[in-house]
Amino acid sequence: MRKKFIAGNWKMYTTLAGAKSLALGVAQGVTDDAVTVAVCPPTCWLVPVAEVLKGSHVGVGAQNVHYAAEGAYTGDLSPAMILESGCQYAIIGHSERRHGLAEPDLFLNRKVKAATAAGLTAIFCVGELLAEREAKQTEAVLEFQLAAGLAGLEAGALGKLVVAYEPVWAIGTGKVATPEQAQETHGFIRKTFGKLFGAEAASKLVIQYGGSVKPDNAAEIMKQPDVDGALVGGASLKADSFVKIVQAAR
Repeated sequence: MRKKFIAGNWKMYTTLAGAKSLALGVAQGVTDDAVTVAVCPPTCWLVPVAEVLKGSHVGVGAQNVHYAAEGAYTGDLSPAMILESGCQYAIIGHSERRHGLAEPDLFLNRKVKAATAAGLTAIFCVGELLAEREAKQTEAVLEFQLAAGLAGLEAGALGKLVVAYEPVWAIGTGKVATPEQAQETHGFIRKTFGKLFGAEAASKLVIQYGGSVKPDNAAEIMKQPDVDGALVGGASLKADSFVKIVQAAR
């Protein structure tokens, strides 16, 4: 039985005081480990948020990671730096970086390998654009992103991997995939992962849905057999709405 995993991506929002208050509110609302829960604040708030959440049932993740252990990479953080900041997770390949910042698949592949090798759990994002869905290219796009982004990943790293399906057309748009669409796509991702790494690994893979998840749609989406949680954007910026999504996952 796969344990549900809810992660909140705060993106480039919150002040320091707001981030600490939000983290405290989430921690107060998540009182056990029935669901795996994490928040991913802006880089500058990682340490103070991790301090607030220390000893709670809520983990911390970074919104990005570099593949190098160290070096002249201005503005980036290595996996070791992220771990020392108090994180357990790192988001890799979010659509806003894939498309907004043109991060290529080879680059993302190196990040996944480096993050998992260092001991971080990689939340690896895949998903299609609206034009690709309308052209019935969703499966081809996902198959390529999974094969390229996870190429050469060793078996030992699979336990440190979560896949998040983000229909790019549903991020911040108010549009949401129907539960049936989410299940169909998550099922395809699991099947494709099985071809890459075997049926046993596929059966254990946690696949989150990430596309305008809110308290009023979370339960129906997460009832689907291959939907194992959510990567939450805007609704994670208020503790009460985020906690309601966690409760829906129970």
